[in-house]
Amino acid sequence: MNSQNKTITFFDTTLRDGEQSPGCSMTFEEKIQMARQLEMLQVDVIEAGFPIASEGDFKAVNEVAKIIKYSSVAGLCRASEKDIESAAQALKPAAKPRIHTFIATSDIHLKYKLNKTREQVLEQAVNAVAFAKKHFDDIEFSCEDAGRSDVNYLIQVTEAVIAAGATVVNIPDTVGYQIPVEFGALINKIVTGVSNMNKAILSVHCHNDLGLAVANSVAAIQNGARQVECTINGIGERAGNASLEELVMILKVRKDLLGFEHGLKTEEIYNSSCLLSKLTGMFVQRNKAIVGSNAFAHEAGIHQDGMIKNRITYEIMTPESVGIDRSDLVLGKHSGRNALKSRLKELGYEYNQEELNEIYAKFTKLADDKKLIYDEDLISIIPQNVDEGVSNIELKNLQAVSNHHGISTATIELEVDNVNKVDSATGNGPVAAAYCALERILGMGGALEDYTIHSNTHGRDAYGDVYVKINFNGTSFTGHATSTDIVQGSVDAYLQAANRAKVAQTKK
Repeated sequence: MNSQNKTITFFDTTLRDGEQSPGCSMTFEEKIQMARQLEMLQVDVIEAGFPIASEGDFKAVNEVAKIIKYSSVAGLCRASEKDIESAAQALKPAAKPRIHTFIATSDIHLKYKLNKTREQVLEQAVNAVAFAKKHFDDIEFSCEDAGRSDVNYLIQVTEAVIAAGATVVNIPDTVGYQIPVEFGALINKIVTGVSNMNKAILSVHCHNDLGLAVANSVAAIQNGARQVECTINGIGERAGNASLEELVMILKVRKDLLGFEHGLKTEEIYNSSCLLSKLTGMFVQRNKAIVGSNAFAHEAGIHQDGMIKNRITYEIMTPESVGIDRSDLVLGKHSGRNALKSRLKELGYEYNQEELNEIYAKFTKLADDKKLIYDEDLISIIPQNVDEGVSNIELKNLQAVSNHHGISTATIELEVDNVNKVDSATGNGPVAAAYCALERILGMGGALEDYTIHSNTHGRDAYGDVYVKINFNGTSFTGHATSTDIVQGSVDAYLQAANRAKVAQTKK
Protein backbone atom coordinates (compact mmCIF):
# COMPACT_ATOMS: atom_id res chain seq x y z
CA MET A 1 0.00 0.00 0.00
CA ASN A 2 1.28 3.43 -0.92
CA SER A 3 1.45 5.35 2.36
CA GLN A 4 1.48 8.61 0.38
CA ASN A 5 -1.99 7.94 -1.04
CA LYS A 6 -4.30 10.57 0.45
CA THR A 7 -7.56 9.47 -1.22
CA ILE A 8 -10.05 7.47 0.83
CA THR A 9 -12.21 4.85 -0.90
CA PHE A 10 -15.80 4.68 0.34
CA PHE A 11 -17.26 1.16 0.35
CA ASP A 12 -21.01 1.37 0.97
CA THR A 13 -22.67 -1.73 2.40
CA THR A 14 -26.16 -0.31 2.94
CA LEU A 15 -27.65 -2.91 0.60
CA ARG A 16 -25.91 -5.80 2.36
CA ASP A 17 -24.93 -5.21 6.00
CA GLY A 18 -27.38 -2.32 6.34
CA GLU A 19 -30.28 -4.39 5.07
CA GLN A 20 -29.50 -7.03 7.70
CA SER A 21 -30.57 -4.54 10.37
CA PRO A 22 -33.88 -5.74 11.89
CA GLY A 23 -36.77 -4.04 10.12
CA CYS A 24 -34.64 -2.70 7.24
CA SER A 25 -35.24 -5.34 4.56
CA MET A 26 -35.79 -3.95 1.07
CA THR A 27 -37.64 -5.39 -1.90
CA PHE A 28 -35.90 -5.99 -5.21
CA GLU A 29 -37.24 -2.73 -6.66
CA GLU A 30 -36.23 -0.78 -3.54
CA LYS A 31 -32.68 -2.12 -3.70
CA ILE A 32 -32.38 -0.98 -7.31
CA GLN A 33 -33.71 2.47 -6.41
CA MET A 34 -31.23 2.77 -3.53
CA ALA A 35 -28.34 1.56 -5.70
CA ARG A 36 -29.07 4.30 -8.27
CA GLN A 37 -29.01 6.92 -5.50
CA LEU A 38 -25.70 5.56 -4.16
CA GLU A 39 -24.22 5.97 -7.63
CA MET A 40 -25.51 9.56 -7.72
CA LEU A 41 -23.70 10.02 -4.40
CA GLN A 42 -20.66 8.64 -6.26
CA VAL A 43 -19.62 6.06 -3.69
CA ASP A 44 -16.60 4.08 -4.89
CA VAL A 45 -17.93 0.59 -4.12
CA ILE A 46 -21.51 -0.63 -3.69
CA GLU A 47 -21.81 -3.95 -1.86
CA ALA A 48 -25.06 -5.11 -3.42
CA GLY A 49 -25.75 -8.20 -1.34
CA PHE A 50 -24.91 -11.80 -0.45
CA PRO A 51 -25.74 -13.69 -3.69
CA ILE A 52 -25.87 -17.21 -2.28
CA ALA A 53 -28.10 -16.19 0.64
CA SER A 54 -31.30 -16.34 -1.42
CA GLU A 55 -32.65 -16.23 -4.94
CA GLY A 56 -33.83 -12.67 -4.30
CA ASP A 57 -30.38 -11.55 -3.15
CA PHE A 58 -28.77 -13.12 -6.23
CA LYS A 59 -31.27 -11.37 -8.50
CA ALA A 60 -30.72 -8.01 -6.79
CA VAL A 61 -26.90 -8.23 -7.01
CA ASN A 62 -27.17 -9.26 -10.66
CA GLU A 63 -29.47 -6.34 -11.52
CA VAL A 64 -27.32 -3.81 -9.65
CA ALA A 65 -24.32 -5.18 -11.55
CA LYS A 66 -26.16 -4.49 -14.82
CA ILE A 67 -27.21 -0.90 -14.13
CA ILE A 68 -24.27 0.59 -12.16
CA LYS A 69 -21.45 2.03 -14.27
CA TYR A 70 -19.56 4.54 -12.09
CA SER A 71 -19.14 2.52 -8.88
CA SER A 72 -17.59 -0.90 -8.42
CA VAL A 73 -20.18 -3.53 -7.47
CA ALA A 74 -19.27 -6.11 -4.82
CA GLY A 75 -20.91 -9.37 -3.81
CA LEU A 76 -20.20 -10.97 -0.44
CA CYS A 77 -19.38 -14.67 -0.12
CA ARG A 78 -17.93 -17.03 2.45
CA ALA A 79 -14.54 -18.59 1.80
CA SER A 80 -15.97 -21.49 -0.19
CA GLU A 81 -15.96 -22.28 -3.90
CA LYS A 82 -19.75 -22.63 -4.03
CA ASP A 83 -20.26 -19.15 -2.54
CA ILE A 84 -17.63 -17.62 -4.79
CA GLU A 85 -19.14 -19.19 -7.92
CA SER A 86 -22.53 -17.74 -7.02
CA ALA A 87 -21.05 -14.27 -6.48
CA ALA A 88 -19.10 -14.45 -9.73
CA GLN A 89 -22.24 -15.35 -11.69
CA ALA A 90 -24.25 -12.56 -10.10
CA LEU A 91 -21.49 -10.00 -10.76
CA LYS A 92 -20.82 -11.10 -14.35
CA PRO A 93 -22.56 -8.07 -16.00
CA ALA A 94 -20.77 -5.52 -13.79
CA ALA A 95 -18.52 -2.89 -15.38
CA LYS A 96 -16.29 -3.05 -12.29
CA PRO A 97 -16.97 -6.29 -10.35
CA ARG A 98 -15.46 -7.16 -6.96
CA ILE A 99 -15.70 -10.47 -5.11
CA HIS A 100 -15.67 -9.96 -1.35
CA THR A 101 -14.87 -13.17 0.53
CA PHE A 102 -14.38 -13.65 4.26
CA ILE A 103 -13.62 -16.02 7.11
CA ALA A 104 -13.28 -15.43 10.85
CA THR A 105 -9.78 -15.10 12.34
CA SER A 106 -10.39 -14.63 16.08
CA ASP A 107 -9.73 -17.57 18.38
CA ILE A 108 -13.24 -17.08 19.78
CA HIS A 109 -14.81 -17.71 16.36
CA LEU A 110 -12.36 -20.47 15.47
CA LYS A 111 -13.22 -22.39 18.64
CA TYR A 112 -16.94 -21.80 19.03
CA LYS A 113 -18.18 -21.20 15.47
CA LEU A 114 -15.81 -22.79 12.95
CA ASN A 115 -14.22 -25.53 15.04
CA LYS A 116 -11.01 -25.05 13.03
CA THR A 117 -7.35 -24.41 13.78
CA ARG A 118 -5.50 -21.28 12.72
CA GLU A 119 -3.65 -23.29 10.10
CA GLN A 120 -6.89 -24.60 8.60
CA VAL A 121 -8.42 -21.12 8.43
CA LEU A 122 -5.28 -19.70 6.84
CA GLU A 123 -5.35 -22.39 4.16
CA GLN A 124 -9.04 -21.85 3.49
CA ALA A 125 -8.55 -18.08 3.17
CA VAL A 126 -5.70 -18.44 0.69
CA ASN A 127 -7.59 -21.03 -1.39
CA ALA A 128 -10.70 -18.81 -1.49
CA VAL A 129 -8.78 -15.76 -2.71
CA ALA A 130 -6.92 -17.80 -5.33
CA PHE A 131 -10.19 -19.29 -6.60
CA ALA A 132 -11.91 -15.89 -6.71
CA LYS A 133 -8.94 -14.49 -8.62
CA LYS A 134 -9.76 -16.88 -11.48
CA HIS A 135 -12.99 -14.94 -12.01
CA PHE A 136 -12.07 -11.27 -11.49
CA ASP A 137 -9.01 -9.13 -10.76
CA ASP A 138 -10.54 -7.12 -7.91
CA ILE A 139 -10.72 -9.37 -4.83
CA GLU A 140 -11.37 -8.26 -1.26
CA PHE A 141 -10.70 -10.50 1.71
CA SER A 142 -12.10 -9.84 5.20
CA CYS A 143 -10.77 -11.18 8.50
CA GLU A 144 -14.06 -11.47 10.40
CA ASP A 145 -13.78 -10.39 14.05
CA ALA A 146 -10.33 -8.95 13.42
CA GLY A 147 -10.85 -6.59 16.37
CA ARG A 148 -10.53 -9.59 18.71
CA SER A 149 -7.92 -11.49 16.69
CA ASP A 150 -4.25 -11.95 17.53
CA VAL A 151 -2.33 -9.24 15.68
CA ASN A 152 0.53 -11.55 14.65
CA TYR A 153 -1.96 -13.99 13.16
CA LEU A 154 -3.69 -11.11 11.34
CA ILE A 155 -0.35 -10.11 9.84
CA GLN A 156 0.26 -13.70 8.74
CA VAL A 157 -3.19 -14.01 7.12
CA THR A 158 -2.93 -10.59 5.45
CA GLU A 159 0.45 -11.39 3.88
CA ALA A 160 -0.82 -14.75 2.63
CA VAL A 161 -4.03 -13.51 1.01
CA ILE A 162 -2.22 -10.61 -0.68
CA ALA A 163 0.29 -13.12 -2.08
CA ALA A 164 -2.70 -15.15 -3.35
CA GLY A 165 -4.09 -12.12 -5.20
CA ALA A 166 -6.20 -10.04 -2.81
CA THR A 167 -6.31 -6.37 -3.86
CA VAL A 168 -8.08 -5.23 -0.67
CA VAL A 169 -7.73 -6.66 2.84
CA ASN A 170 -10.44 -5.67 5.30
CA ILE A 171 -9.95 -5.50 9.08
CA PRO A 172 -13.43 -5.46 10.63
CA ASP A 173 -14.27 -4.60 14.21
CA THR A 174 -17.19 -6.97 13.77
CA VAL A 175 -18.65 -6.63 17.26
CA GLY A 176 -17.74 -2.97 17.91
CA TYR A 177 -15.33 -3.91 20.70
CA GLN A 178 -12.35 -1.68 19.97
CA ILE A 179 -11.73 1.91 21.11
CA PRO A 180 -9.99 4.42 18.79
CA VAL A 181 -6.49 4.41 20.29
CA GLU A 182 -6.51 0.60 20.36
CA PHE A 183 -7.90 0.18 16.85
CA GLY A 184 -5.53 2.78 15.41
CA ALA A 185 -2.58 0.92 16.94
CA LEU A 186 -3.83 -2.38 15.47
CA ILE A 187 -4.04 -0.87 11.98
CA ASN A 188 -0.58 0.65 12.36
CA LYS A 189 0.91 -2.74 13.32
CA ILE A 190 -0.63 -4.36 10.25
CA VAL A 191 0.48 -1.57 7.89
CA THR A 192 4.06 -1.67 9.17
CA GLY A 193 4.22 -5.43 9.81
CA VAL A 194 2.87 -6.85 6.52
CA SER A 195 5.79 -7.13 4.12
CA ASN A 196 3.70 -6.94 0.92
CA MET A 197 1.16 -4.35 2.12
CA ASN A 198 2.21 -2.07 -0.77
CA LYS A 199 0.40 -4.45 -3.15
CA ALA A 200 -3.07 -3.99 -1.61
CA ILE A 201 -5.38 -1.49 0.05
CA LEU A 202 -6.10 -1.85 3.76
CA SER A 203 -9.78 -1.45 4.62
CA VAL A 204 -11.78 -1.20 7.86
CA HIS A 205 -15.36 -2.11 8.69
CA CYS A 206 -16.44 -0.83 12.11
CA HIS A 207 -19.58 -1.60 14.07
CA ASN A 208 -21.21 0.76 16.52
CA ASP A 209 -21.95 -1.40 19.58
CA LEU A 210 -20.10 1.08 21.83
CA GLY A 211 -20.94 4.12 19.69
CA LEU A 212 -17.36 4.29 18.35
CA ALA A 213 -17.69 3.08 14.75
CA VAL A 214 -16.98 6.48 13.17
CA ALA A 215 -14.22 7.35 15.66
CA ASN A 216 -12.55 3.97 15.10
CA SER A 217 -12.74 4.45 11.32
CA VAL A 218 -11.08 7.87 11.57
CA ALA A 219 -8.35 6.42 13.80
CA ALA A 220 -7.78 3.68 11.22
CA ILE A 221 -7.48 6.21 8.40
CA GLN A 222 -4.92 8.16 10.41
CA ASN A 223 -2.90 4.96 10.82
CA GLY A 224 -2.87 3.81 7.21
CA ALA A 225 -6.29 2.45 6.20
CA ARG A 226 -7.39 3.78 2.82
CA GLN A 227 -10.85 2.24 2.49
CA VAL A 228 -13.74 2.66 4.94
CA GLU A 229 -16.83 0.46 4.88
CA CYS A 230 -19.98 2.20 6.03
CA THR A 231 -23.72 2.64 5.51
CA ILE A 232 -26.18 5.48 4.94
CA ASN A 233 -27.62 6.64 8.29
CA GLY A 234 -25.30 4.14 9.99
CA ILE A 235 -27.82 1.28 9.69
CA GLY A 236 -26.64 -2.30 10.12
CA GLU A 237 -26.47 -5.29 12.42
CA ARG A 238 -27.32 -4.56 16.08
CA ALA A 239 -26.29 -0.93 16.78
CA GLY A 240 -25.29 -0.40 13.15
CA ASN A 241 -22.21 0.46 11.13
CA ALA A 242 -20.03 3.52 10.71
CA SER A 243 -22.19 6.30 9.27
CA LEU A 244 -21.16 7.26 5.74
CA GLU A 245 -22.42 10.82 6.00
CA GLU A 246 -20.48 11.45 9.20
CA LEU A 247 -17.22 10.03 7.84
CA VAL A 248 -17.48 11.99 4.58
CA MET A 249 -18.12 15.30 6.32
CA ILE A 250 -15.38 14.69 8.90
CA LEU A 251 -12.90 14.36 6.03
CA LYS A 252 -14.35 17.43 4.32
CA VAL A 253 -14.66 19.75 7.34
CA ARG A 254 -11.39 18.70 9.00
CA LYS A 255 -9.28 18.40 5.88
CA ASP A 256 -6.99 20.97 7.50
CA LEU A 257 -6.06 18.40 10.15
CA LEU A 258 -6.53 15.07 8.39
CA GLY A 259 -5.52 16.04 4.84
CA PHE A 260 -7.46 13.32 3.00
CA GLU A 261 -9.47 13.46 -0.23
CA HIS A 262 -12.59 11.60 -1.37
CA GLY A 263 -14.70 11.52 -4.51
CA LEU A 264 -18.23 11.65 -3.10
CA LYS A 265 -20.78 14.24 -4.15
CA THR A 266 -21.73 15.47 -0.70
CA GLU A 267 -24.74 17.43 -1.98
CA GLU A 268 -26.47 14.04 -2.44
CA ILE A 269 -26.05 13.02 1.22
CA TYR A 270 -29.43 14.30 2.42
CA ASN A 271 -31.29 12.81 -0.56
CA SER A 272 -29.63 9.45 0.13
CA SER A 273 -30.57 9.59 3.81
CA CYS A 274 -34.19 10.52 3.10
CA LEU A 275 -34.59 7.83 0.45
CA LEU A 276 -33.26 5.12 2.76
CA SER A 277 -35.61 6.27 5.55
CA LYS A 278 -38.52 6.18 3.13
CA LEU A 279 -37.67 2.70 1.84
CA THR A 280 -37.01 1.06 5.22
CA GLY A 281 -39.25 3.07 7.53
CA MET A 282 -36.27 3.54 9.86
CA PHE A 283 -36.07 7.30 10.38
CA VAL A 284 -33.08 9.04 11.92
CA GLN A 285 -33.37 10.77 15.29
CA ARG A 286 -33.76 14.54 15.22
CA ASN A 287 -30.29 15.16 16.68
CA LYS A 288 -28.51 12.80 14.25
CA ALA A 289 -25.28 14.37 13.00
CA ILE A 290 -25.35 15.74 9.42
CA VAL A 291 -28.85 14.54 8.39
CA GLY A 292 -31.04 14.90 11.52
CA SER A 293 -33.74 17.57 11.39
CA ASN A 294 -31.96 19.46 14.20
CA ALA A 295 -28.51 19.29 12.59
CA PHE A 296 -28.88 22.80 11.15
CA ALA A 297 -31.56 24.15 13.53
CA HIS A 298 -30.87 26.81 16.17
CA GLU A 299 -33.12 27.86 19.05
CA ALA A 300 -30.81 29.39 21.69
CA GLY A 301 -30.93 33.18 21.53
CA ILE A 302 -27.14 33.62 21.60
CA HIS A 303 -26.74 31.10 18.78
CA GLN A 304 -29.49 32.69 16.70
CA ASP A 305 -27.98 36.12 17.13
CA GLY A 306 -24.62 34.81 15.94
CA MET A 307 -26.22 33.02 12.98
CA ILE A 308 -28.01 36.20 11.88
CA LYS A 309 -24.72 38.10 11.94
CA ASN A 310 -22.63 35.36 10.32
CA ARG A 311 -23.41 31.66 9.85
CA ILE A 312 -19.85 30.54 10.60
CA THR A 313 -20.32 31.53 14.26
CA TYR A 314 -22.27 28.33 14.91
CA GLU A 315 -22.12 26.22 11.73
CA ILE A 316 -18.91 24.40 10.77
CA MET A 317 -20.45 23.36 7.45
CA THR A 318 -23.30 24.70 5.36
CA PRO A 319 -26.57 22.79 5.04
CA GLU A 320 -26.26 23.25 1.28
CA SER A 321 -23.04 21.21 1.30
CA VAL A 322 -25.02 18.09 2.24
CA GLY A 323 -28.09 18.89 0.13
CA ILE A 324 -30.31 20.68 2.68
CA ASP A 325 -31.91 23.94 1.52
CA ARG A 326 -31.14 26.16 4.50
CA SER A 327 -30.59 26.46 8.23
CA ASP A 328 -33.59 26.92 10.53
CA LEU A 329 -33.85 29.47 13.30
CA VAL A 330 -36.41 27.69 15.47
CA LEU A 331 -38.44 30.04 17.62
CA GLY A 332 -38.94 28.76 21.16
CA LYS A 333 -38.50 29.84 24.76
CA HIS A 334 -34.71 30.10 24.32
CA SER A 335 -34.89 32.50 21.37
CA GLY A 336 -33.84 36.13 21.64
CA ARG A 337 -35.16 39.46 20.36
CA ASN A 338 -32.90 39.45 17.33
CA ALA A 339 -34.27 36.14 16.02
CA LEU A 340 -37.85 37.30 16.69
CA LYS A 341 -37.23 40.59 14.87
CA SER A 342 -35.63 38.75 11.93
CA ARG A 343 -38.58 36.37 11.50
CA LEU A 344 -41.16 39.15 11.81
CA LYS A 345 -39.32 41.07 9.10
CA GLU A 346 -39.42 37.98 6.85
CA LEU A 347 -43.18 37.87 7.41
CA GLY A 348 -43.50 41.55 6.41
CA TYR A 349 -43.78 43.18 9.84
CA GLU A 350 -41.30 45.80 11.12
CA TYR A 351 -41.44 47.49 14.53
CA ASN A 352 -39.46 50.00 16.55
CA GLN A 353 -37.65 48.88 19.70
CA GLU A 354 -40.51 49.77 22.04
CA GLU A 355 -43.03 47.80 19.98
CA LEU A 356 -40.60 44.90 19.66
CA ASN A 357 -40.16 44.78 23.45
CA GLU A 358 -43.94 44.59 23.84
CA ILE A 359 -44.17 41.74 21.31
CA TYR A 360 -41.21 39.95 22.90
CA ALA A 361 -42.90 39.97 26.32
CA LYS A 362 -45.96 38.29 24.78
CA PHE A 363 -43.70 35.93 22.84
CA THR A 364 -41.84 34.67 25.94
CA LYS A 365 -45.13 34.12 27.77
CA LEU A 366 -46.46 32.12 24.80
CA ALA A 367 -43.17 30.20 24.50
CA ASP A 368 -43.52 28.98 28.08
CA ASP A 369 -46.74 27.24 27.06
CA LYS A 370 -45.65 25.95 23.64
CA LYS A 371 -42.53 24.03 22.62
CA LEU A 372 -42.35 25.65 19.19
CA ILE A 373 -43.72 28.96 17.92
CA TYR A 374 -45.16 28.95 14.41
CA ASP A 375 -45.77 31.88 12.09
CA GLU A 376 -49.48 32.04 12.93
CA ASP A 377 -48.56 32.23 16.63
CA LEU A 378 -46.43 35.31 15.95
CA ILE A 379 -49.20 36.90 13.93
CA SER A 380 -51.62 36.35 16.80
CA ILE A 381 -49.52 38.42 19.25
CA ILE A 382 -48.47 41.37 17.10
CA PRO A 383 -50.09 44.84 17.57
CA GLN A 384 -53.14 45.41 15.40
CA ASN A 385 -53.89 48.57 13.41
CA VAL A 386 -57.10 47.20 11.88
CA ASP A 387 -59.99 45.09 13.06
CA GLU A 388 -58.76 41.53 13.38
CA GLY A 389 -61.55 40.14 11.28
CA VAL A 390 -62.68 36.54 11.21
CA SER A 391 -62.47 34.36 8.15
CA ASN A 392 -65.48 32.10 7.73
CA ILE A 393 -64.76 28.94 5.76
CA GLU A 394 -67.01 25.98 6.47
CA LEU A 395 -67.10 22.55 4.86
CA LYS A 396 -70.65 21.72 3.68
CA ASN A 397 -70.08 18.57 1.63
CA LEU A 398 -67.25 16.26 0.59
CA GLN A 399 -67.20 13.36 -1.84
CA ALA A 400 -63.93 11.60 -2.70
CA VAL A 401 -63.31 8.54 -4.88
CA SER A 402 -60.06 6.60 -4.80
CA ASN A 403 -58.99 4.66 -7.90
CA HIS A 404 -56.17 2.16 -7.46
CA HIS A 405 -55.33 1.95 -11.16
CA GLY A 406 -56.37 5.44 -12.22
CA ILE A 407 -56.92 9.03 -11.13
CA SER A 408 -58.73 9.82 -7.89
CA THR A 409 -61.40 12.54 -7.80
CA ALA A 410 -62.88 14.81 -5.13
CA THR A 411 -65.88 17.16 -5.11
CA ILE A 412 -66.09 19.75 -2.34
CA GLU A 413 -68.74 22.27 -1.32
CA LEU A 414 -67.65 25.13 0.95
CA GLU A 415 -69.41 28.07 2.49
CA VAL A 416 -66.97 30.99 2.21
CA ASP A 417 -68.13 34.22 3.83
CA ASN A 418 -71.78 33.06 3.56
CA VAL A 419 -71.43 32.13 -0.13
CA ASN A 420 -71.64 28.48 -1.26
CA LYS A 421 -68.92 27.36 -3.68
CA VAL A 422 -68.49 23.94 -5.30
CA ASP A 423 -65.64 22.50 -7.36
CA SER A 424 -64.11 19.18 -8.35
CA ALA A 425 -60.52 18.14 -9.01
CA THR A 426 -58.38 15.09 -9.69
CA GLY A 427 -55.17 13.97 -8.08
CA ASN A 428 -52.82 11.13 -7.22
CA GLY A 429 -55.02 9.86 -4.39
CA PRO A 430 -58.19 11.24 -2.74
CA VAL A 431 -56.36 13.60 -0.36
CA ALA A 432 -54.36 15.16 -3.21
CA ALA A 433 -57.57 15.54 -5.25
CA ALA A 434 -59.35 17.14 -2.30
CA TYR A 435 -56.51 19.60 -1.74
CA CYS A 436 -56.56 20.57 -5.42
CA ALA A 437 -60.31 21.25 -5.20
CA LEU A 438 -59.80 23.36 -2.06
CA GLU A 439 -57.13 25.45 -3.78
CA ARG A 440 -59.44 26.11 -6.73
CA ILE A 441 -62.36 27.14 -4.53
CA LEU A 442 -60.32 29.33 -2.17
CA GLY A 443 -58.05 30.80 -4.83
CA MET A 444 -55.09 30.57 -2.45
CA GLY A 445 -52.63 27.87 -3.46
CA GLY A 446 -50.39 26.67 -0.65
CA ALA A 447 -47.25 24.54 -0.51
CA LEU A 448 -47.69 21.52 1.77
CA GLU A 449 -44.62 21.49 4.02
CA ASP A 450 -45.66 18.73 6.41
CA TYR A 451 -48.43 16.14 6.51
CA THR A 452 -48.62 13.66 9.37
CA ILE A 453 -51.24 11.14 10.46
CA HIS A 454 -51.28 9.43 13.86
CA SER A 455 -53.78 6.87 15.11
CA ASN A 456 -54.88 7.73 18.65
CA THR A 457 -57.25 4.79 19.21
CA HIS A 458 -57.31 1.11 18.26
CA GLY A 459 -59.40 -0.90 15.83
CA ARG A 460 -60.66 -0.53 12.29
CA ASP A 461 -62.73 2.53 13.25
CA ALA A 462 -59.83 4.24 15.06
CA TYR A 463 -59.68 8.00 15.25
CA GLY A 464 -56.76 9.52 13.36
CA ASP A 465 -55.08 12.85 14.11
CA VAL A 466 -54.10 14.74 10.96
CA TYR A 467 -51.48 17.49 11.21
CA VAL A 468 -50.61 19.75 8.27
CA LYS A 469 -48.21 22.63 7.78
CA ILE A 470 -48.95 24.74 4.71
CA ASN A 471 -47.04 27.71 3.35
CA PHE A 472 -49.30 30.44 1.96
CA ASN A 473 -47.34 33.25 0.26
CA GLY A 474 -44.19 32.70 2.30
CA THR A 475 -45.87 32.22 5.70
CA SER A 476 -46.42 28.82 7.31
CA PHE A 477 -49.71 27.89 8.99
CA THR A 478 -50.62 24.69 10.79
CA GLY A 479 -53.88 22.79 10.92
CA HIS A 480 -55.08 19.85 12.98
CA ALA A 481 -58.17 17.68 12.82
CA THR A 482 -59.37 14.34 14.20
CA SER A 483 -61.61 11.96 12.30
CA THR A 484 -62.28 8.29 11.59
CA ASP A 485 -62.15 9.29 7.90
CA ILE A 486 -58.62 10.26 6.87
CA VAL A 487 -59.81 12.24 3.82
CA GLN A 488 -62.30 14.16 5.97
CA GLY A 489 -59.64 14.82 8.61
CA SER A 490 -57.15 15.96 5.96
CA VAL A 491 -59.69 18.45 4.54
CA ASP A 492 -60.59 19.78 7.99
CA ALA A 493 -56.92 20.27 8.87
CA TYR A 494 -56.30 22.09 5.58
CA LEU A 495 -59.26 24.38 6.16
CA GLN A 496 -58.03 25.24 9.66
CA ALA A 497 -54.67 26.31 8.21
CA ALA A 498 -56.40 28.23 5.40
CA ASN A 499 -58.67 30.01 7.92
CA ARG A 500 -55.61 31.12 9.87
CA ALA A 501 -53.95 32.36 6.69
CA LYS A 502 -57.01 34.46 5.74
CA VAL A 503 -57.15 35.95 9.25
CA ALA A 504 -53.47 36.85 8.99
CA GLN A 505 -54.06 38.43 5.59
CA THR A 506 -56.84 40.58 7.11
CA LYS A 507 -54.47 41.65 9.90
CA LYS A 508 -51.80 42.67 7.43
